[in-house]
Amino acid sequence: MQNPLTRRRGIHRTRRRAPPGAPPGTLIVDPSAARPTIHVIAYGPDVVEDRENVSIDEIGALSGRLPITWVNVDGLGDIDAIRALGQLFGLHGLALEDVVNVHQRPKLEEYDEHLFIVTRMPHATDEGLVTEQVSLFLGRNFVLTFQEGFPGDCFQAVRRRIQDNRGRIRRLGSDYLAYALLDATTDAFFPILEAYGETIEALEDQVIENAGHDTVHQIHAIKRNLLTMRRAVWPQREMLNLMIRDDNPFVVEQTRLFLRDCFDHTFQLMDLIETYREIVSDLIDVFLSSMNARLNEVMKMLTIIATIFMPLTLVSGIYGMNFDTKISPWNMPELGWAFGYPAALGLMLAIALAMLLGFRRKGWLGGRQRRRRVKAP
Repeated sequence: MQNPLTRRRGIHRTRRRAPPGAPPGTLIVDPSAARPTIHVIAYGPDVVEDRENVSIDEIGALSGRLPITWVNVDGLGDIDAIRALGQLFGLHGLALEDVVNVHQRPKLEEYDEHLFIVTRMPHATDEGLVTEQVSLFLGRNFVLTFQEGFPGDCFQAVRRRIQDNRGRIRRLGSDYLAYALLDATTDAFFPILEAYGETIEALEDQVIENAGHDTVHQIHAIKRNLLTMRRAVWPQREMLNLMIRDDNPFVVEQTRLFLRDCFDHTFQLMDLIETYREIVSDLIDVFLSSMNARLNEVMKMLTIIATIFMPLTLVSGIYGMNFDTKISPWNMPELGWAFGYPAALGLMLAIALAMLLGFRRKGWLGGRQRRRRVKAP
């Protein structure tokens, strides 16, 4: 079976498998998708039942035994199982179609018997940042979540809170469980952003000191990952705002208070994302400026060398004409002089030193340029 992280290497490519003109609610799954595994946690204020690898037939008995039931489906490779869960919980066909088409942006849709929520869960890999679609159905006494089948998730802390009876999660309804899951997916972006911040600080030093092609690749990779993160967080903020603002029977007023905190976290994420994007864009500008400055330094040095050798070439060319002094005393009389060769070399050395001194006095070779004193009137 193909790894979902390898399968989604093209982060910006999406594929809708239903053919054009197909009836609404057509379910066509990815042939390479992972086979689903079902994890059920049913709980009340005083008791909890936690079962893994549950069959669909067992879910019906578990869901009615305790006040709240959380069914987590990890993997979308079985169309029959998805349809059976849809019939068991009374899910709308259009919502199930969005479950299997995993390119959805975070959103909220209200149906008669449930809320359908789409969120994105981040995964930091060696190939870059990818976001997994998490489809969440919120009913009056159940929460049903569908994951694509990526290795690991950010819900383990929520599971421990239910098992250890920490906080108020066992005493409140299914809407609070949905909030806890949405809050977990939102907060999962913060550690990744902190790692990006440390990488950006290191890249700032590299760009100034010794930037190379590897540095440019890292800058572009972070910029691409930040764009992927922005595409996930921006609509998440809108979705949470709808849950807080709209009056629906599935979210009580007490839970809206906690959703406001989650909504505030998305604002913090967007501020960090936009700040890092601006810094990365500035790093690219600094890199281009530093490369231009280095090129100018190289060109200046080559120009200085060429300028120094121009008069030397003139002198050596004149004394290389080899006119016969026996025919005329004006034909290169220095050729018959005993010190003619050392004198020519000394002349060329004197010209080179004089030019180097002049270049240094002008500040072209690292020396300080002489400033003219301006007399006071």
